[in-house]
Amino acid sequence: MSTIDLYTFTTPNGRKPLIMLEEIGLPYTTHAIDIGKGDQFKPEYVAINPNSKIPAMVVGVASPEENRETDLTIFESGAILIYLAEKSGKLLPTAQKARFQVLQWLMLQMGSIGPMFGQLGHFKHAAPEKIPYAIERYEKETLRLYSVLDGQLTNHTFIAGDDYSIADIATYPWVANYQKLGLTLDEHPHLKRWVELLQQRPAVQKAMTMTL
Repeated sequence: MSTIDLYTFTTPNGRKPLIMLEEIGLPYTTHAIDIGKGDQFKPEYVAINPNSKIPAMVVGVASPEENRETDLTIFESGAILIYLAEKSGKLLPTAQKARFQVLQWLMLQMGSIGPMFGQLGHFKHAAPEKIPYAIERYEKETLRLYSVLDGQLTNHTFIAGDDYSIADIATYPWVANYQKLGLTLDEHPHLKRWVELLQQRPAVQKAMTMTL
């Protein structure tokens, strides 16, 4: 039987695999990597993720007789979501067109939504000095991305179409953080509807309130 050890923390990226694991119902063990205390730079964690970021996951098997996945380590949240989707056969279509609809929106989260929203949060709340240009730049880009998502959700229930997928799981923790960024979704009604829809899912509720 496979074992799953998840190394994560209570950030938007850190919540993504928690939501996924709760959705697919696979047993797992969490290990808190407190990035505020520098746990991500400890040698034992760098051995799992040389980039010293969370989350990361180690998959092993209980006995050598089973289909071996021993010491399979995966870092980057998008890669973790893809692995878990393929392992469980859930939340990532196998048909090519539908699969790439999901993957392209997953990549948008990884390449744009996460970095831009994260930079806005940094310059608003963590930077040692307020830099108006940086705040304006990243707030403008965040709002633009809200509009991209809102447009996609105008005619779709979920981000990649009519079915819930890892694209939604990846994006939700970042968008749900809008109030902490000092923003509102009032001008993006379809995106707001989507956030409220996902908030009703038991797996999302559990993962988003889990303490580590």
